[in-house]
Amino acid sequence: MRFRTLIIPLISMALLFNGCGTTEESSDETLVSTASFKLLDTNGKSYTVEKRGGNFTLDAGKEKVVLFDIFATYCPPCRAEALHLGNLQKKYGDKLIVMGITIEDDVSNNDLEKFKQKYGGHYLISNKAENQNLARAIAATVGVGQNFPIPLMILYKNGHYVTHYVGATPEEMIDNDIAQALGK
Repeated sequence: MRFRTLIIPLISMALLFNGCGTTEESSDETLVSTASFKLLDTNGKSYTVEKRGGNFTLDAGKEKVVLFDIFATYCPPCRAEALHLGNLQKKYGDKLIVMGITIEDDVSNNDLEKFKQKYGGHYLISNKAENQNLARAIAATVGVGQNFPIPLMILYKNGHYVTHYVGATPEEMIDNDIAQALGK
């Protein structure tokens, strides 16, 4: 009886100080949230976006600046931003990838191509069901909530977060941030 009264508190103390589980050190790698998103542009080309913590890497955007533009074709500020983003894509060429992520469920590739032509959005636009999941994951990492306003634009360099913009944003402001990310 005396042994039992002594051993139970000792075991409890050991668990309290050591915790449950293995004694191996856990690496930071296991604590980082990861996910993978498959995108398909209006021309049928496939892209993969890897989420690692708060960073998002577009497979075609390694060593580049990537600007994700979360938008809808019916949104007036999104329409206005399309020309600015098209201008920036043209200016920076292959050093920048602008990837439009439409959050609409039932817009056709043909309608998106018409949007690009009408509003000057000459950059990649993804039109796939995973767009919603990617948009929500990005919104969560930048802290704008799940009912975020659009357009929502997020800038990454080599997959690492640089900055984000909510709503209509002057082209010069985005241009300046891209130039800084490129070291210019």
